[in-house]
Amino acid sequence: MNKHKTYFNWSSGKDSALALYHILQNESYAVDELITTVNSHYNRVSMHGLRKELLIAQTNALNIPASLIELPEMPSMEVYEQKMLETVSSLKENGFTHSAFGDIFLEDLRTYRESQLAKQGLKTVFPIWKRDTKTLIHEFLDLGFKTIIVCANSKYFGEDFVGTVIDKNFIENLPKDVDPCGENGEFHTFCFDGPIFTNPIPFTIGEKVYREYDNPNTDDSICKSDTYGVWYCDLMPK
Repeated sequence: MNKHKTYFNWSSGKDSALALYHILQNESYAVDELITTVNSHYNRVSMHGLRKELLIAQTNALNIPASLIELPEMPSMEVYEQKMLETVSSLKENGFTHSAFGDIFLEDLRTYRESQLAKQGLKTVFPIWKRDTKTLIHEFLDLGFKTIIVCANSKYFGEDFVGTVIDKNFIENLPKDVDPCGENGEFHTFCFDGPIFTNPIPFTIGEKVYREYDNPNTDDSICKSDTYGVWYCDLMPK
């Protein structure tokens, strides 16, 4: 059976990890590349604020080739799409036919991804699409994954929230208007252990900082207002 040559859009967080876990179990796909967008100004994962060194340690532990898409601090939609086009064109030339994502229920985001990739003749895969998010986060923990909150929208959370390792007590005590997987951008995580890793990724917890931003013109904006605040927990390689 010929497997579809697939690249996975890796965010470094829990939804990516669970989606990757599921696609790796699917004999129809061969995941031969991980792709992550990185803020080239800070050398950190876009939106998550994770240090590039920890991202590299993480992808090394996944034992899958990984590439970075370097973006400026606040890219315009034109810059974002041009960078993605360059990356996708190169992947297509190397035989990739499918692109996989960890999205769960954001319809407009899925439509955007599908339409942009269809222009390049690539098909999309969403391994955990439309799954109940509370069920997903419990499955994630039951499988033995471990993840820590690296950033959170200040609309919902304060400084004490970031730097928390997710467990079942955490899930039960989330505010009612917050998605259990943070699928609306309430929070983002760093997945540091689990069944898809060859080893846990060691790190130490550094300082916590608050930043306020103009809403970025990319497809993964965490809120729809003109500005938003984010609490970050800086994780450092150990």
